[in-house]
Order: sequence, then C-alpha cells, then structure tokens
Amino acid sequence: MILGDLLGTPVHDADGGRLGRVADARFVLDGPPHQLMAEPRLLGLVVSPHSVSSFLGYERTGLIQPWPLANLLRWRHRDSFLVMWEDIDMVGARSVRLRPGFTRYNAALDDRGQE
Repeated sequence: MILGDLLGTPVHDADGGRLGRVADARFVLDGPPHQLMAEPRLLGLVVSPHSVSSFLGYERTGLIQPWPLANLLRWRHRDSFLVMWEDIDMVGARSVRLRPGFTRYNAALDDRGQE
C-alpha cells in the first residue's frame, strides 16, 4: 500500500465507532545501517478527529513560531493521537480498524517513541 493512499482514510475502533481520519504516519530508523542510514520502520499512524491536513511539524512541542500558524495548526489537530502499528487490526481500501483496547499516544512523541 502507498502511504499517500492511506492519508485521509477513516479510522474506526473495534466496535465500529469512528475516531477520525489518518492524518500522518510516524517512522523510526532502526536496525543495522545500509549505505547511508538504517532501515525505516512504520511506528504507527496519527489519527485526527478534526482535520486530515499536514501537521507541518507543529505537533512537536518546541515549535511555536510563527505563532499564528502554530496556534491554528494546534487547534485544527486538537485531540489527535498516535496509534502504534501493533494496535492496528485491519487496513482496508476504505477504512482502518483498531484492535480492542488500543492505546492513544500523544502525537508529539519524540524520536525515541516517548511522550
């Protein structure tokens, strides 16, 4: 599957309740280095209940300038969360379904996967 095809896809919990849409993906670089860098691995998907537009990096807690843009994007992406790949039950052409008991993580995880 191409990531661009997944962006904007509705996300549902195990009971079929709508949680939002896929707004972004989080990758980590791990494993042994190959040529220039380590292999990327999909950590999880960012789900936004209000907007599927890009975060432009403003979900990171340190970015506050220019303040009008930072505030607008934070407001549009309020209540967004990261769901780890292990908590995704099914990725289909028209929806993503999460496993029962999935965990919502802050979308502003640092590069070690921590809040």
